[in-house]
Amino acid sequence: MSIAKAVISGTVYRNPEKRFTGNNIPVTSFTLNIDEKEQSLIRVIARGNNAESIEQAVSKGDRIVVEGRLQVSNIQGEDGTEKKVMEIDLSSFEILGSSNMQNASAKKTADEVVKFSETEMDDVLIGEEEIPF
Repeated sequence: MSIAKAVISGTVYRNPEKRFTGNNIPVTSFTLNIDEKEQSLIRVIARGNNAESIEQAVSKGDRIVVEGRLQVSNIQGEDGTEKKVMEIDLSSFEILGSSNMQNASAKKTADEVVKFSETEMDDVLIGEEEIPF
C-alpha cells in the first residue's frame, strides 16, 4: 500500500475551472505556483463539495494551503508525447490571502481564515506498524 499525503501552500496561478463528470459530479481544477522566485506549478483537483467551494471562494492570485493525496497522472502534451504530471487530489484547503482584497481593512485575521474540508482521510490512514521507515 502506498500513501502520499501532501500539504502545500502557494499562489493560485490560474482561475479554477469547473466541469462535471458523466454522473453530474462537479470537478474543479486549478494550478498552484508553489515557488514565488521561479515558476513551480502543481495541479490541484477538487471533487464534490470541495469543487463547488473552490470555484466560489478561490481566484487567480489568492494565497492558499491545500491538503490531499499526491498522485501522478499521464497527460498528452501539445506535441503528442505523453507526460507525467504531479497532482493533488484535494481533501481540504485554507485561504491565506485573497487577490481581491483592496485595502488593509479588508484583510482577514488568522481567526477569520476560511477553511473547507469535504472528507477526512480515514480511508487512507494506516497504523504505525505499517509505515516502512
